[in-house]
Amino acid sequence: MPPSSPPTTSLSPRQARQLVETAYLASATALLWAGLYYLPVGGALFRLALPLPLALLQVRQGWRSGWEGAVVASLLLVALMGPIRGPLVLFPYGLLALWLGWGWCARRSWWLTWGVGLLIGSGGFLVRVAVLSLLLGENLWVLITAAAAGLLERLSSLLNLGVGPDLLQVQLMALALVLVQNLIYVLALHAVAYWIFPRLQAPISEPPPQLRSLVALDPL
Repeated sequence: MPPSSPPTTSLSPRQARQLVETAYLASATALLWAGLYYLPVGGALFRLALPLPLALLQVRQGWRSGWEGAVVASLLLVALMGPIRGPLVLFPYGLLALWLGWGWCARRSWWLTWGVGLLIGSGGFLVRVAVLSLLLGENLWVLITAAAAGLLERLSSLLNLGVGPDLLQVQLMALALVLVQNLIYVLALHAVAYWIFPRLQAPISEPPPQLRSLVALDPL
């Protein structure tokens, strides 16, 4: 008798599409992170685009594909950049992508996705600063507090207060700068996804009336 051939398994069209999209969008995330880390130009554009591939994957294919994409992107970056710098893509960009993808897929309010995204973005930024400070052997938080101290001194001179800021005020201002930066950043992610995702058959939830005027102008 001829030897029996091993059983073959075929993927359904949906499974094949999930597999291909997961591979491509995870690779796009890894390339954007490598570009942000190594290229001297385009940092702002890379930062804005980084969470969008995995969020798009989750909106199109569900939460499981989103998590698989985050794992694949992390493994690719571990191979390319090492076991410390590679997984840093998760803080905050990967976690932010998974949260926003879930919220947009579930059609949650922008107030919820924006508010929690602000906390994830700020926390991830602080984690990244702490890890990079250990890698470089230098406290990078000092740079942020120096910027906060300069801002407070300018405000003090503008208002003729005549009193320099103390350490607590400087630290609070530094945290405020991180929060404001992420407040604008997460809102920008919502606006870009609201403009682009419907063209990719992945519409997100509608903005609340209070924010509609900010995203009503479609630049594409």
